[in-house]
Amino acid sequence: MAAAGNANPSLWWRLSWQLSLVFIGVVTIVTIGLCFYGATILSPNVALEDHITDVLARAVALDAEGRLEIKETPELDALKREYDGLWYVAAVTNGSSVSYGTIPAAYGELVHLTHLFEGADIRGSAGTDEIASVESVETPIGELRVLFGGVADKGWPVLTLMGAVYPIYVPLFAVALPAVFLAVPRIVRRGLASVSEVARKASEIEPRRYDARLPLAGIPREVAPLVIAFNEALDRLENEHRKRQHFLIDAAHELRTPIAIMQTRIDGTAEGQERRRLLDDVARLAETAEQLLDFERNDQAADLHETVDLVDIARGVVADLAPLAIGGGYQISFQSEVESLKRKGSPSALPRAVSNLVRNAIDHGGGSGMITVSVQASGGGRISVADEGPGIPAEHREQVFEPFYRITPRSSGAGLGLSLVKQIALNHGGEVGIESGAAGTEVTIRLG
Repeated sequence: MAAAGNANPSLWWRLSWQLSLVFIGVVTIVTIGLCFYGATILSPNVALEDHITDVLARAVALDAEGRLEIKETPELDALKREYDGLWYVAAVTNGSSVSYGTIPAAYGELVHLTHLFEGADIRGSAGTDEIASVESVETPIGELRVLFGGVADKGWPVLTLMGAVYPIYVPLFAVALPAVFLAVPRIVRRGLASVSEVARKASEIEPRRYDARLPLAGIPREVAPLVIAFNEALDRLENEHRKRQHFLIDAAHELRTPIAIMQTRIDGTAEGQERRRLLDDVARLAETAEQLLDFERNDQAADLHETVDLVDIARGVVADLAPLAIGGGYQISFQSEVESLKRKGSPSALPRAVSNLVRNAIDHGGGSGMITVSVQASGGGRISVADEGPGIPAEHREQVFEPFYRITPRSSGAGLGLSLVKQIALNHGGEVGIESGAAGTEVTIRLG
């Protein structure tokens, strides 16, 4: 069972990682989509603007007269070689500027005004298709403003924008993903609370409570078909059980007549030892039929809440079966801790249970010794029947309560007596215990 339970996937884990993947996918798609959208409305130069301004910022200086100059650094040289169409105008806020490359005529008038722009996207001129940008960067000599162009078809604007907006989506992932794993268990627990309750009620269904059904109230729509199918299966089981029960009861009733006829004919024809043997066989057959009737009738017991006296029940059984026990070679005694022990139970079923225990002791007690029937008040009330027979092997002690189970194939009886005792005890909310050894066997009915 444990292996099967471990093999079942966790709904919480499945929902958590699947929702996390969905969330990551949605945020990623939205982020990429926004970056593509940004690439269409922003300047194409956005892919290189940070690189160009950063290289120029490390190359600027002021000469002795305070004018701006650009030093030929290895980075600047590599930039010029990589982008041969590059042109730029670098200016400081006092108006001093330095230019490089072929500046389109349409932007010529802007050269001496570059220091006035902090940032700009310049395009759409009728005189040129060139796209220009103005960007600002802090340098050791102050703020540097750069007008540049000739690189509109270079770089990857989308990747640049994704790198620029990471302070938005990275914290979003960092906060949202743990939240998913914390929230999903609560959501699953609340959503399946009614299912857990149904599972609990299903586990409480007794083996012979064929009329029990699982409630549908509050069950999620997706789970309701499973509960309905389970209830329909219980309906089918109940119908088949009723058919089997009616068949067995009818069969047991029908057996009574031929058994009575057999007894009459044996009495009238057979003689001596053969007659005795035949009568014993018929008596055993009659007892089996009666036990079968008791076994099936017990499912329909409706008198479980009447007041009964366990002392009177046990004493009455001892008085009724004492001749049978003495005839079988036993002594039989009755013991009770109290004069009276009133409990709720069935006045018809409990005597049958004690009677079956005494009959079982007579059949399997070895034909000698003492059979003791005792009543104890502890634990809600207990009735015990003990014999001094050979005992029951350990491997058979639990199985003897199963219907039609016999320790050896040649054992007398149909194997229904102890099963009926267990069923009656369960109907009363109790249980049956067995202790056996070389010194005999004791079977105890404990009522709930």
